[in-house]
Amino acid sequence: MTDTILPNTLQIQNQPLVVSRSDEDAVLLQQRFQHYGYLYFQNHVDKQKCQQLMLQFLDALSPHIVLDPQTGLPALGGEPFFETDPIWDQLYPKIQSMEAFHDFFHQADLHQLMQIVAGDKPFVYPMKMARMATPKKIGYETPPHQDAHSHQAGETMAGMWVALHDVTTEMGRLKLLPHSHKKGVRPVFEAQGVGGIQCEIYDDETLWHTSDVSQGDVIIFHSCCVHKAEPNTAQSAARLSIDTRFCDYGAPLWSLNLEPHHGWRIDDLDWSNIYKDWKNQHLQYYWQDYPNTF
Repeated sequence: MTDTILPNTLQIQNQPLVVSRSDEDAVLLQQRFQHYGYLYFQNHVDKQKCQQLMLQFLDALSPHIVLDPQTGLPALGGEPFFETDPIWDQLYPKIQSMEAFHDFFHQADLHQLMQIVAGDKPFVYPMKMARMATPKKIGYETPPHQDAHSHQAGETMAGMWVALHDVTTEMGRLKLLPHSHKKGVRPVFEAQGVGGIQCEIYDDETLWHTSDVSQGDVIIFHSCCVHKAEPNTAQSAARLSIDTRFCDYGAPLWSLNLEPHHGWRIDDLDWSNIYKDWKNQHLQYYWQDYPNTF
Protein backbone atom coordinates (compact mmCIF):
# COMPACT_ATOMS: atom_id res chain seq x y z
CA MET A 1 0.00 0.00 0.00
CA THR A 2 1.33 3.45 -0.90
CA ASP A 3 0.34 7.01 -0.16
CA THR A 4 -1.45 7.32 -3.50
CA ILE A 5 -4.40 5.19 -2.35
CA LEU A 6 -5.25 7.36 0.64
CA PRO A 7 -8.73 8.84 0.27
CA ASN A 8 -7.71 12.44 -0.27
CA THR A 9 -6.70 14.26 -3.38
CA LEU A 10 -4.07 16.66 -2.04
CA GLN A 11 -0.37 15.92 -2.25
CA ILE A 12 1.03 13.88 0.64
CA GLN A 13 3.97 15.49 2.44
CA ASN A 14 6.46 14.13 4.96
CA GLN A 15 8.20 15.92 7.79
CA PRO A 16 10.78 14.51 10.23
CA LEU A 17 9.64 13.12 13.55
CA VAL A 18 9.71 15.61 16.41
CA VAL A 19 12.53 14.59 18.75
CA SER A 20 12.08 14.38 22.53
CA ARG A 21 14.58 13.69 25.30
CA SER A 22 13.91 11.53 28.32
CA ASP A 23 15.49 14.14 30.61
CA GLU A 24 13.02 16.85 29.60
CA ASP A 25 10.40 18.00 32.07
CA ALA A 26 7.64 15.39 32.37
CA VAL A 27 4.88 17.97 32.01
CA LEU A 28 6.43 19.25 28.77
CA LEU A 29 6.67 15.71 27.43
CA GLN A 30 3.05 15.02 28.34
CA GLN A 31 1.97 18.22 26.59
CA ARG A 32 3.94 17.26 23.48
CA PHE A 33 2.40 13.79 23.51
CA GLN A 34 -1.09 15.27 23.70
CA HIS A 35 -0.27 17.77 20.95
CA TYR A 36 1.32 15.50 18.35
CA GLY A 37 0.00 12.12 19.49
CA TYR A 38 3.47 10.63 19.82
CA LEU A 39 6.93 10.99 21.38
CA TYR A 40 10.18 10.06 19.65
CA PHE A 41 13.33 9.32 21.67
CA GLN A 42 16.65 8.83 19.91
CA ASN A 43 19.26 6.33 21.15
CA HIS A 44 17.26 5.56 24.27
CA VAL A 45 17.86 1.81 24.47
CA ASP A 46 21.44 0.57 24.64
CA LYS A 47 22.51 -0.43 21.13
CA GLN A 48 24.22 -3.60 22.34
CA LYS A 49 20.98 -4.75 23.94
CA CYS A 50 19.13 -4.25 20.64
CA GLN A 51 21.93 -5.93 18.72
CA GLN A 52 21.81 -9.02 20.94
CA LEU A 53 18.06 -9.39 20.48
CA MET A 54 18.35 -8.85 16.73
CA LEU A 55 20.97 -11.61 16.50
CA GLN A 56 18.72 -13.94 18.48
CA PHE A 57 15.93 -13.18 16.04
CA LEU A 58 18.21 -13.91 13.09
CA ASP A 59 19.22 -17.27 14.56
CA ALA A 60 15.54 -18.21 14.56
CA LEU A 61 14.81 -16.68 11.15
CA SER A 62 17.71 -18.26 9.25
CA PRO A 63 17.89 -19.08 6.37
CA HIS A 64 14.92 -16.86 5.48
CA ILE A 65 16.44 -13.68 6.95
CA VAL A 66 20.18 -13.56 7.64
CA LEU A 67 22.80 -11.03 8.72
CA ASP A 68 24.45 -9.21 5.82
CA PRO A 69 28.16 -9.19 6.76
CA GLN A 70 28.83 -6.07 4.70
CA THR A 71 26.05 -3.87 6.11
CA GLY A 72 25.50 -5.53 9.48
CA LEU A 73 21.78 -5.43 8.76
CA PRO A 74 19.16 -8.16 8.30
CA ALA A 75 18.82 -9.29 4.71
CA LEU A 76 16.47 -11.53 2.80
CA GLY A 77 18.05 -14.97 2.45
CA GLY A 78 15.23 -16.82 0.74
CA GLU A 79 11.76 -16.16 -0.59
CA PRO A 80 10.08 -12.93 0.52
CA PHE A 81 7.18 -13.31 2.92
CA PHE A 82 4.67 -11.22 4.84
CA GLU A 83 2.79 -11.39 8.12
CA THR A 84 0.33 -14.35 8.20
CA ASP A 85 1.71 -16.20 5.15
CA PRO A 86 3.00 -19.81 5.61
CA ILE A 87 6.68 -18.87 6.05
CA TRP A 88 5.82 -16.20 8.61
CA ASP A 89 3.55 -18.59 10.50
CA GLN A 90 6.35 -21.15 10.65
CA LEU A 91 8.90 -18.65 11.98
CA TYR A 92 6.83 -16.53 14.32
CA PRO A 93 6.37 -19.05 17.18
CA LYS A 94 10.17 -19.23 17.48
CA ILE A 95 10.31 -15.46 17.99
CA GLN A 96 7.39 -15.47 20.42
CA SER A 97 9.07 -18.12 22.58
CA MET A 98 12.13 -15.95 23.29
CA GLU A 99 12.30 -14.90 26.92
CA ALA A 100 14.59 -11.97 26.08
CA PHE A 101 12.00 -10.60 23.64
CA HIS A 102 9.24 -10.46 26.24
CA ASP A 103 11.58 -9.25 28.99
CA PHE A 104 12.82 -6.39 26.78
CA PHE A 105 9.79 -4.20 27.47
CA HIS A 106 9.86 -4.73 31.23
CA GLN A 107 13.27 -3.15 31.79
CA ALA A 108 13.80 0.16 33.60
CA ASP A 109 14.85 2.12 30.50
CA LEU A 110 11.49 1.60 28.80
CA HIS A 111 9.46 1.60 32.01
CA GLN A 112 10.74 5.15 32.53
CA LEU A 113 9.26 6.28 29.22
CA MET A 114 5.96 4.52 29.85
CA GLN A 115 5.57 6.47 33.10
CA ILE A 116 5.54 9.73 31.13
CA VAL A 117 2.33 8.65 29.43
CA ALA A 118 0.70 6.18 31.83
CA GLY A 119 1.71 7.47 35.27
CA ASP A 120 3.64 5.80 38.07
CA LYS A 121 2.26 2.30 37.51
CA PRO A 122 2.15 1.45 33.80
CA PHE A 123 0.91 -1.99 32.85
CA VAL A 124 2.76 -3.63 29.96
CA TYR A 125 0.51 -5.78 27.81
CA PRO A 126 1.62 -9.43 27.68
CA MET A 127 1.04 -9.31 23.92
CA LYS A 128 4.42 -8.46 22.42
CA MET A 129 4.80 -8.01 18.66
CA ALA A 130 7.76 -8.59 16.36
CA ARG A 131 7.72 -7.12 12.86
CA MET A 132 9.56 -8.70 9.94
CA ALA A 133 9.29 -6.68 6.74
CA THR A 134 11.03 -8.24 3.77
CA PRO A 135 11.65 -6.59 0.40
CA LYS A 136 9.77 -7.69 -2.70
CA LYS A 137 6.41 -7.69 -0.93
CA ILE A 138 5.14 -4.20 -1.72
CA GLY A 139 1.44 -3.92 -0.97
CA TYR A 140 1.56 -6.21 2.09
CA GLU A 141 2.73 -3.59 4.59
CA THR A 142 0.50 -2.33 7.40
CA PRO A 143 -2.05 0.24 6.15
CA PRO A 144 -3.05 3.34 8.16
CA HIS A 145 -4.89 2.31 11.31
CA GLN A 146 -5.54 3.16 14.96
CA ASP A 147 -4.74 0.81 17.82
CA ALA A 148 -7.83 2.08 19.63
CA HIS A 149 -9.80 0.11 17.05
CA SER A 150 -7.64 -2.99 16.65
CA HIS A 151 -7.03 -3.39 20.40
CA GLN A 152 -10.45 -2.07 21.48
CA ALA A 153 -8.58 0.27 23.80
CA GLY A 154 -9.28 3.63 25.36
CA GLU A 155 -7.18 6.75 25.33
CA THR A 156 -4.97 5.64 28.20
CA MET A 157 -3.42 2.89 26.07
CA ALA A 158 -0.33 3.70 24.03
CA GLY A 159 2.01 1.80 21.75
CA MET A 160 5.78 1.51 22.12
CA TRP A 161 7.96 0.72 19.08
CA VAL A 162 11.71 0.03 19.20
CA ALA A 163 14.18 -0.14 16.30
CA LEU A 164 16.44 -3.20 16.62
CA HIS A 165 18.76 -1.78 13.95
CA ASP A 166 19.14 1.33 11.84
CA VAL A 167 16.16 1.77 9.51
CA THR A 168 16.52 3.83 6.36
CA THR A 169 13.86 5.13 3.99
CA GLU A 170 13.82 2.19 1.59
CA MET A 171 13.47 -0.40 4.38
CA GLY A 172 9.93 0.69 5.28
CA ARG A 173 9.72 3.10 8.18
CA LEU A 174 7.02 3.68 10.76
CA LYS A 175 4.93 6.67 9.71
CA LEU A 176 2.65 8.73 11.98
CA LEU A 177 -0.15 11.19 11.27
CA PRO A 178 0.36 14.01 13.79
CA HIS A 179 -2.69 15.39 15.64
CA SER A 180 -4.86 12.56 14.27
CA HIS A 181 -5.57 11.28 17.79
CA LYS A 182 -7.65 14.39 18.49
CA LYS A 183 -10.43 13.25 16.14
CA GLY A 184 -11.30 10.05 18.02
CA VAL A 185 -11.78 6.54 16.68
CA ARG A 186 -12.42 6.55 12.94
CA PRO A 187 -14.49 4.43 10.57
CA VAL A 188 -12.56 1.58 8.92
CA PHE A 189 -12.82 -0.24 5.63
CA GLU A 190 -11.23 -3.32 4.10
CA ALA A 191 -7.71 -2.88 2.74
CA GLN A 192 -4.80 -5.01 1.60
CA GLY A 193 -1.94 -5.45 4.04
CA VAL A 194 -1.33 -6.51 7.63
CA GLY A 195 -4.57 -6.43 9.60
CA GLY A 196 -6.75 -6.22 6.50
CA ILE A 197 -8.32 -2.86 7.35
CA GLN A 198 -7.57 0.83 6.99
CA CYS A 199 -9.04 3.71 8.93
CA GLU A 200 -10.43 6.78 7.25
CA ILE A 201 -8.01 9.58 6.38
CA TYR A 202 -9.62 13.00 6.10
CA ASP A 203 -9.02 15.26 3.11
CA ASP A 204 -7.06 17.85 5.06
CA GLU A 205 -4.66 15.27 6.55
CA THR A 206 -1.79 15.37 4.09
CA LEU A 207 1.21 15.90 6.39
CA TRP A 208 2.83 12.77 7.89
CA HIS A 209 5.81 12.50 10.23
CA THR A 210 8.55 9.94 9.58
CA SER A 211 12.34 9.73 9.82
CA ASP A 212 15.18 7.35 9.27
CA VAL A 213 15.79 5.93 12.74
CA SER A 214 18.76 4.40 14.53
CA GLN A 215 19.19 1.24 16.55
CA GLY A 216 17.71 1.83 20.00
CA ASP A 217 15.33 4.62 18.98
CA VAL A 218 11.89 4.49 20.63
CA ILE A 219 8.53 5.82 19.45
CA ILE A 220 5.50 6.01 21.75
CA PHE A 221 2.15 6.72 20.10
CA HIS A 222 -1.37 7.44 21.35
CA SER A 223 -4.01 4.72 20.88
CA CYS A 224 -5.88 7.00 18.43
CA CYS A 225 -2.79 8.20 16.56
CA VAL A 226 -3.05 6.99 12.97
CA HIS A 227 0.11 5.17 11.91
CA LYS A 228 1.28 2.82 9.19
CA ALA A 229 4.33 1.14 7.71
CA GLU A 230 6.01 2.32 4.55
CA PRO A 231 6.76 -0.37 1.95
CA ASN A 232 10.14 -2.05 2.01
CA THR A 233 11.61 -1.11 -1.37
CA ALA A 234 15.19 -2.18 -0.56
CA GLN A 235 17.06 -4.59 -2.78
CA SER A 236 17.75 -7.11 -0.01
CA ALA A 237 17.57 -5.44 3.42
CA ALA A 238 14.82 -6.63 5.76
CA ARG A 239 13.44 -4.62 8.68
CA LEU A 240 13.11 -6.09 12.17
CA SER A 241 11.40 -4.13 14.91
CA ILE A 242 9.44 -4.85 18.06
CA ASP A 243 6.49 -3.21 19.74
CA THR A 244 3.98 -3.64 22.54
CA ARG A 245 1.09 -1.78 24.14
CA PHE A 246 0.75 -0.42 27.66
CA CYS A 247 -1.71 1.55 29.79
CA ASP A 248 -2.19 2.91 33.27
CA TYR A 249 -2.74 0.01 35.62
CA GLY A 250 -6.44 -0.73 36.06
CA ALA A 251 -7.62 0.79 32.78
CA PRO A 252 -10.13 -1.37 30.86
CA LEU A 253 -8.30 -4.04 28.87
CA TRP A 254 -9.73 -6.27 26.14
CA SER A 255 -9.05 -9.88 27.12
CA LEU A 256 -7.64 -10.81 23.71
CA ASN A 257 -4.67 -8.57 24.53
CA LEU A 258 -3.76 -11.07 27.24
CA GLU A 259 -3.13 -13.73 24.59
CA PRO A 260 0.03 -14.20 22.51
CA HIS A 261 0.21 -12.18 19.32
CA HIS A 262 -1.44 -14.31 16.60
CA GLY A 263 -2.13 -17.05 19.14
CA TRP A 264 -5.75 -16.96 17.98
CA ARG A 265 -4.81 -18.30 14.55
CA ILE A 266 -1.51 -20.24 14.84
CA ASP A 267 -1.79 -23.75 16.28
CA ASP A 268 0.01 -24.28 19.61
CA LEU A 269 1.07 -20.64 19.89
CA ASP A 270 -0.07 -20.37 23.49
CA TRP A 271 1.53 -19.31 26.76
CA SER A 272 2.33 -22.83 27.93
CA ASN A 273 4.43 -23.45 24.80
CA ILE A 274 5.96 -19.98 24.90
CA TYR A 275 7.02 -20.33 28.53
CA LYS A 276 8.23 -23.92 28.53
CA ASP A 277 11.97 -23.18 28.05
CA TRP A 278 12.19 -19.94 30.01
CA LYS A 279 14.74 -19.77 32.82
CA ASN A 280 12.80 -17.32 35.00
CA GLN A 281 9.20 -17.29 36.10
CA HIS A 282 8.68 -13.67 37.18
CA LEU A 283 7.11 -12.68 33.83
CA GLN A 284 5.08 -15.83 33.37
CA TYR A 285 1.36 -15.17 33.76
CA TYR A 286 2.10 -11.82 35.48
CA TRP A 287 -1.07 -10.50 33.88
CA GLN A 288 -3.52 -13.09 35.25
CA ASP A 289 -4.71 -10.94 38.17
CA TYR A 290 -5.26 -7.81 36.10
CA PRO A 291 -8.39 -6.25 37.66
CA ASN A 292 -10.30 -4.77 34.71
CA THR A 293 -10.75 -6.95 31.62
CA PHE A 294 -13.68 -7.29 29.25
